[in-house]
Amino acid sequence: MYYFDHSATTKPHKEVLDTFVKVNEAYYANPASLHEMGVDSHMLLSRARKQIADMLKTEENKVIFTSGGTESNHFAINGLARNLHSRGRHIITSNIEHPSVLESMKQLEKQGFEVDIIPVNEKGIISVEDVKERLRKDTILVSVMHINNEIGSIQPIEQLAKVIHQHSRALFHVDAVQSFGKYPVSFPILGADVLTLSGHKFNGLKGTGIVAWTGHVSFEPTIVGGGQEFGLRSGTVPVPQAVAFAKAMRMAFENQASMHTTYKMWNEKLRNFISGFKDIRILSPDDAAAHILTISVRNIKGEVLVNALQARDIIVTTSSACSSKQTKISHVIKAIGLPDDYTKGVIRISMGTSNSNEQIDHFIENFTAIIKQVKGD
Repeated sequence: MYYFDHSATTKPHKEVLDTFVKVNEAYYANPASLHEMGVDSHMLLSRARKQIADMLKTEENKVIFTSGGTESNHFAINGLARNLHSRGRHIITSNIEHPSVLESMKQLEKQGFEVDIIPVNEKGIISVEDVKERLRKDTILVSVMHINNEIGSIQPIEQLAKVIHQHSRALFHVDAVQSFGKYPVSFPILGADVLTLSGHKFNGLKGTGIVAWTGHVSFEPTIVGGGQEFGLRSGTVPVPQAVAFAKAMRMAFENQASMHTTYKMWNEKLRNFISGFKDIRILSPDDAAAHILTISVRNIKGEVLVNALQARDIIVTTSSACSSKQTKISHVIKAIGLPDDYTKGVIRISMGTSNSNEQIDHFIENFTAIIKQVKGD
């Protein structure tokens, strides 16, 4: 199979799997236990946490482990909002955020918070000026994703951070799930206060993620109990998953620059090829993330394209794995104002470390015949 659905999930690196197995075999003791084996597990956990903190340019006690991107986003948004509610109840986000962000916002609205959802332009980009105009004295949180998971649009995070911090007391949360390992991600680079990552997006394990922060940031815990993870997320910490996450993160961090160059080359090759079709629109902006290329075929259902491509061993998805099994049109596709005759024919081609030049060529060699087949030409 030729797998082009890396924005949904990635295959774990062998080195990550090996690390997970080895830690499970040798460091299975509870890291909260006082005996020698527990202390050894705790030391290994602390080492993994420090490696992650160093890559993001923050402190070791400002990283907690979670089960993935959805939990990380939920924890960050709810934990920040509830902790800051005495300062205000106004929150700002965009209308193309991941469902884990938008659904968390809906929960907060039910609790009396006011959520300002800012529309994006046709490229899927939020306006910095629009955010600036909506900042208020009672704005406590702004949450904007770095790279959109459906069309790859890159938000102006650095500019947003400057405006937010210069014109308000609000904290800035950035969902960096789709960007780490593809673009430089750290607190000094992005200017965020809080970052969320998910391991399975960069060849780590499913069920692994982190919330990291910098500066004087506090959260209200969402899971209480034994007080693990600095009292913010109680429950026995899975050391093997944490160490495997750090391993995957290191590998992605070290290979980011070279992989970005490769993704850019593949993206340009595919764009040049697809732009030759008159009834196909490229939805990803020219300056979108290099590893994501989303297109739409006029008056053809995306599911038909997915099945036709799969028949030739090419794996893609309609737009997002979170919405691909639903018949409704994605909220992101609605947000960018796509014409009706293109809204249903969306497919996302997302590249990763398991792809190769030969696989890109295979896609190109088969795509013309597939388009003719689905259109009945």
